[in-house]
Amino acid sequence: MRKNAYIGISFILLVFGILFVPKIVNRIQQQDWVSASRLSTSKKELVYINLNGDNKKVPDFVLTNQDSLLISNEDYFGKVYLVEFFFTSCPTICPRMNVNMKKIEAVFGHRDDFGIASITIDPKTDTPTQLKTYAEAYEVFSPNWHFLTGEKSYIYDLANRGFNIFAGINPDVAGGFEHQGYFALVDEEGFIRSRTDSVGNPIVYYLGIDEEGADQQGTEMLLEDIPKLLENE
Repeated sequence: MRKNAYIGISFILLVFGILFVPKIVNRIQQQDWVSASRLSTSKKELVYINLNGDNKKVPDFVLTNQDSLLISNEDYFGKVYLVEFFFTSCPTICPRMNVNMKKIEAVFGHRDDFGIASITIDPKTDTPTQLKTYAEAYEVFSPNWHFLTGEKSYIYDLANRGFNIFAGINPDVAGGFEHQGYFALVDEEGFIRSRTDSVGNPIVYYLGIDEEGADQQGTEMLLEDIPKLLENE
């Protein structure tokens, strides 16, 4: 009788092993992937940019927008926003950057808590009137997308020292100016935020133009990361 009981128990254990153990093992093997998937929607995944022990904030600025209104960094407080440097007559990367920026506006531009700051590096040409024409050509609809101009040395200091995004005059390149095609992602308190790369280092800025051969484009990253900062998302 006892022998038959052992046989019955052994049979049950065998069936359990065949049916359930592979599923358990598979689940254990996928545990890291599941955790990463859950973290991908977490605000904590976006890091601060730490310089000399302090989290980097957007420098203070006051510039004039396409409607001749003064706009400062304080106007963006409480909003998640992007910052770019460009110029309206740019024949190279700027059109590609703003086509991508339009993709982002299409998703988030209706929100009161989202904005964009596009700062010209050619203020002599890019008057408020010129910026207004440019915005209309791109069919910009967000009231929080400001095209900004100001005094040249002020803007170049803002780009090169404030954001550490290079901008300069170079008569030997198409358009006469050169700059980096980055988008800066800023949270509602004015801190610059970013995701990390495969080894855990902040990417700092998102490339605003599509890069051939890239696993994921900067615009695609932003479409994933902006919701992590927006409230009620």
